[in-house]
Amino acid sequence: MLMSASVCLALNVYFEARSENIDGQLAVAEVTLNRVADKSFPNNVCDVVWDKGQFSWTNDGKSDRPREAQAWATAKAIAEQTLKQQENELLQDDVLFYHATYCNPYWSKDFYLTGRIGSHLFYSRSKPLGNS
Repeated sequence: MLMSASVCLALNVYFEARSENIDGQLAVAEVTLNRVADKSFPNNVCDVVWDKGQFSWTNDGKSDRPREAQAWATAKAIAEQTLKQQENELLQDDVLFYHATYCNPYWSKDFYLTGRIGSHLFYSRSKPLGNS
């Protein structure tokens, strides 16, 4: 089944951050689009979202159908808004990774922590400005 960029992005926001506030959901959407723009990742939203091993919900064996109507409506609105914007509002363009605060993934030590929004920590490949 072919999906639009908007649907793929909304699914990622929904499954990665539906319990977050709006900024937390926007940040997840921005990371997804940062990856699209980065040469190390696929060059379209759906391929980034479904890239093997990148987002746990895509290979957890559970249904990928949203079941919470309000959360799905919010995720769709955030996806549309994020796709229409030319500039990130919350994160730098090089923020490409995140994880929930209750996780400690092996890869996090390889990147620079740039901040926290809600219950997600965000990382880039380069040292954040202002840190020595």
